[in-house]
Amino acid sequence: METRAAVEKHTGSVRSSRTVSEGLNSAVAAILHTPSGRVFVKGLHRDYPRRWAQDMEAMINPHVVGLSPRLLWRVEGEWDVLGFEVVEGRHADYQPGSPDVALLAGTMTELGEIVCPDLPVKVAEDRWGGYVDGPGESECFKGDRLLHTDYNPLNVFMADGRALLIDWAWPTRGAGWIDPACLIVRLMAAGHTAEEAESVVADVPAWRRAPQEAIDIFARANTRVWDEIAGNASASWVERMSCAAHAWLKHRS
Repeated sequence: METRAAVEKHTGSVRSSRTVSEGLNSAVAAILHTPSGRVFVKGLHRDYPRRWAQDMEAMINPHVVGLSPRLLWRVEGEWDVLGFEVVEGRHADYQPGSPDVALLAGTMTELGEIVCPDLPVKVAEDRWGGYVDGPGESECFKGDRLLHTDYNPLNVFMADGRALLIDWAWPTRGAGWIDPACLIVRLMAAGHTAEEAESVVADVPAWRRAPQEAIDIFARANTRVWDEIAGNASASWVERMSCAAHAWLKHRS
């Protein structure tokens, strides 16, 4: 009741709610109908180990206005709840032939223009540095761009003819070509060949400028990341990602 009262200070009395079933990381995800309009809420209990994801989203949102639904308010108490504007649409379709992937490449181009603000986010050379062959290799991951990095199709929302990025749990500062590289493996896991996946991001400026050797190093490091994840999780989508990462590495080789 305490959390509901805090939410209603922002929204007015909640008339009804509808649970949103998609997504992997929120204990609470729902659309609330209120006197001030609809609002999408997502929340975690204050003791939940991954509650830091809420901090990341709240911190990044002001810097990605136009590329993500706008954060309206936050309630922190027994439950940590974020309230977002409601955007009509659906999650992205990554299957070959889907028009969504070209729209996402356009959004990725826009994101690539954003210099990462001075915020406590992960840096790419540390995030993937433990998976390279030598300490010097991770230097090629350095950069000043704001990266999303988690291109699960559930994190891409199609609305009004464009692709919006949601669930900013893993914002990272690094080389701008890393986001396209992350997307390539996701597309391959959805059925694209390596050539098809690379063609999707071919016109993203950061990808066009990327040193080929740096991409090869990332492909190898990313394969090791997904092998590690697959060794600790048996979900079918994790296995597909690991297989796709290996297929891309083979293609790059």
